[in-house]
Amino acid sequence: MPKARDHAHLVTLKTDLANGQISRRAFLRTATLLGMSAAAAYAFAGGEAATANAAEAKPKGGTLRISTTVYDVKSPAIAATTAHPLVYSQVVEYLAKTGTDNVTRPHLLSSWEPSADLKTWTLHIRDGVKWHSGRPFVADDVIWNLKRLLSDEVGSSMLGLMEAYMLKPIDTGKTDEKGNKIIKHQVWTETAIEKVDDKTIRLNLQAPQLAVPEHLAHFPAVMLYPEENGVFGPGSVGTGAFTLKEINVSRNAVLEAVSDYWGEGPYLDKLEFVDLGGSEQANVNALMSGQVDGAFQVLPEFFPVLRKQENLTYYEVTTADTSVVRMNLKHKPFDDSRVRLAFRLAVDVTKAEDVTFGQFAVPAEHTHVSPIHPEYAKLPPFERDLERAKALLAEAGYPNGVDVELIIPQNPPHHLRNATALTEMWKEAGIRAAIKVVPNLQYWDVWTTAPLGMTVWAHRPLGVMNLSLAYRSNAAWNESAFANAEFDALLDKAESIPDPKARSVVMADIEALMQREGPIVQTYWRNLITFYDKKVLGFAMHPTYMLSANELAIQAA
Repeated sequence: MPKARDHAHLVTLKTDLANGQISRRAFLRTATLLGMSAAAAYAFAGGEAATANAAEAKPKGGTLRISTTVYDVKSPAIAATTAHPLVYSQVVEYLAKTGTDNVTRPHLLSSWEPSADLKTWTLHIRDGVKWHSGRPFVADDVIWNLKRLLSDEVGSSMLGLMEAYMLKPIDTGKTDEKGNKIIKHQVWTETAIEKVDDKTIRLNLQAPQLAVPEHLAHFPAVMLYPEENGVFGPGSVGTGAFTLKEINVSRNAVLEAVSDYWGEGPYLDKLEFVDLGGSEQANVNALMSGQVDGAFQVLPEFFPVLRKQENLTYYEVTTADTSVVRMNLKHKPFDDSRVRLAFRLAVDVTKAEDVTFGQFAVPAEHTHVSPIHPEYAKLPPFERDLERAKALLAEAGYPNGVDVELIIPQNPPHHLRNATALTEMWKEAGIRAAIKVVPNLQYWDVWTTAPLGMTVWAHRPLGVMNLSLAYRSNAAWNESAFANAEFDALLDKAESIPDPKARSVVMADIEALMQREGPIVQTYWRNLITFYDKKVLGFAMHPTYMLSANELAIQAA
């Protein structure tokens, strides 16, 4: 294969880094998206990527037990939480993979090459990757998976991520029970997903897009074995380091190592995920007693007691993980932007964040774009203004305030702390909110329909990913029914710009629009923390909880 030419914008990125016009973090994230290897990007920026213990230093054998919620994972394409892929991603893998350093690298791919205009992406499949069946992993497998992920029938959030540049809407001529048009989708052209040869795929986009590799690493985007028709379960064929032997929803999942994995490891013989029933105290007790060797996450309130345990190692990572109180625009009073703004103006985000997480979070700004995102734009502080909030409510026809119900999931308990802080602040502006706590599964039944809800949103490496998933008109995860043509156009523009400085200028307009007209109240960005037994080697806390179990080992006593 001839050597790929560097993307034209890499010269600008290197110059901007050398002149101090962009941060090292922004350079690393953007350069790797444009096809520069992580090793080369780190070498240019100074320093090396964080790596786990050297492979030769890791012992083989043993069983690792991790506490987490064990979900039904038979349909990875429609997974909706970051706990789902803990199980299936050990068996079936991604084309690209975002590391604990937030840098996205090729995984089942060996490399990618975007065109200068970001409208053509050439994807090269890694040599030597085989399915557990022994069959090579080839371009046809990628094409089958991508077309499936982009189909209306499957209903994956990948459709919302990639719709703007891969799909076109089709009016079916039918309406739903409410009289709304039923719109379907299809790829915008027959050559949108093109097979070049058995090891090469070309994506031909209808609009420029920088974040293609990030989308290929989105947690529902695993490559499933086409012969199994998209259904995952015990015995499923994958390319990963483990096979799933047994899964009992809400109890446990057992995986066993394969002997001929194409990548690093595996070092473990067996991996077990243990569901302790959602009790955080049970989780802590299991860590302290050695019933489990690690936890999906630990809540901050348990940090003091676990920090004292000599057998445990503490892990923490800064993230764009958050929750938002989202207002559904299909319901009054949230169809009025003045009301939505009043809900934000009535809140002191610093106080709300401090009550919710204290030292383990930083205040947010109601934009769903984090300071750790490379395209983040710093706006003037969003200050609490009770008088303006009251005036806006009056202008909108609510001079005596409003009465609303805020639905929140039962777990984790910090939802209630955050909700309580918000409702007390709202009360001063005439916003009377009753909190309704529901079991988590019940919340996910109503999260896109309830007038006012509190939803957890996991970390994404780029701000444009959060915005595309949650607020682009008609996106699969657009829980607020927010539909704003100006927002969509600005987002399309931001996604087409490789330069983080220039993208930040557009992002400033998006963030200002979100503060002015958006559908959310957002008060914090949280750090994720956990503890693992000191005998576990190779672990690092990932900002999306991703686990690469093939890299983990157990130190013999």
